Amino acid sequence: MKKITDFFWFCSGAHIETLKKYPTEHNKYVGIGATIFFTALFACLSGGYAMYFVFSGSSAAVLFAMLFGIIWGLAIFNMDRYIVASIKKTGDANQQILQALPRILLAIMIGIVISRPLELKIFDKEIRQKLKTSYLNGQRSKIDTLNRAFSDKYSIELAKFEELKSEKDSLEKDINRSRYILNQEVFGDKTNQTSGVTGFGTYAKQKQAVIDQKEARLIQVRNDIQRIDDIINRRKEMEGLNSTLLFNEKQLDSLANVAGFADRNYALGQLSFNPDGSRDVDTYLAISFISFLFILLECLPVFVKLMSDKGPYDVALQNIESVAIHNSEKEKDHEIIVTDNTLDTLNNAEIGKKKILIERRVKKDLEDNS
Repeated sequence: MKKITDFFWFCSGAHIETLKKYPTEHNKYVGIGATIFFTALFACLSGGYAMYFVFSGSSAAVLFAMLFGIIWGLAIFNMDRYIVASIKKTGDANQQILQALPRILLAIMIGIVISRPLELKIFDKEIRQKLKTSYLNGQRSKIDTLNRAFSDKYSIELAKFEELKSEKDSLEKDINRSRYILNQEVFGDKTNQTSGVTGFGTYAKQKQAVIDQKEARLIQVRNDIQRIDDIINRRKEMEGLNSTLLFNEKQLDSLANVAGFADRNYALGQLSFNPDGSRDVDTYLAISFISFLFILLECLPVFVKLMSDKGPYDVALQNIESVAIHNSEKEKDHEIIVTDNTLDTLNNAEIGKKKILIERRVKKDLEDNS
């Protein structure tokens, strides 16, 4: 327990030698340190999970995810430890809140960054389903776009093809109707289109000739349809329409498995909306509450430090810092005095030396002149 306590004290950023002297403060800083440690642990898992999708598909994805997760966790740990340790229990409540405000804003941003990758993992099943729907709609839109572009590019051929199909249908119906009338003529049924004479007579032969002409035209139309259809199919093959198909379930699962962080993050954002574009309140609140939970967890050490009363450890730490500042000021004064006296001594020695040199020069000049 002693090692665990010492570790959490270290995590809290406390001055351990001073903290040991005040047992009433021990549990408070164990709690602060534990909060900072577990926040860093969540950050490690979050960063590793996010990096796993960045390198998804690579054989070293797990290794990179672990390495980045550890680095990211240590960075958050160091930042949280600094934030809490830098809050001093000096001054009144307003001064402390003003001092902690930038640190709270920073903690909120860190909480948002930490929570997002973990939200991706929590809503993994829903995200996969949303991704599959998105990929399927995207493929359908792509096929529709290709079809529209093909129709615009080959509008003449397609119009001719539809015209021939309409003519073919019309000829088939007309031939069937003409054959029925021919049968009535042959069997002697009296109508407004038949003579009522039994046998394959003159009128029957005339009707048969008309049918033969229509059948010959029908054969020609069918051949033209087949020829244009072959041309259109070759063009579709060249344009890639025949090879662009809707994804099946297996392909959608594969695409969802290798989806990157950006796609998954977009899908998570879309979970908060219904297909008609309205807000899905339940899902939105669930995602928001998870974000708020991590933001609260990240801000908790700062809040604990602000809400706690000024204890003997804070007073002792303030005194230690005051003594250190006082010693620093005295050392500065000492260095200034030593420097000034040293320079004065050097100046005096230099002046004395120059005086002697001048006196010697003057004495020599006098001797030379005499």
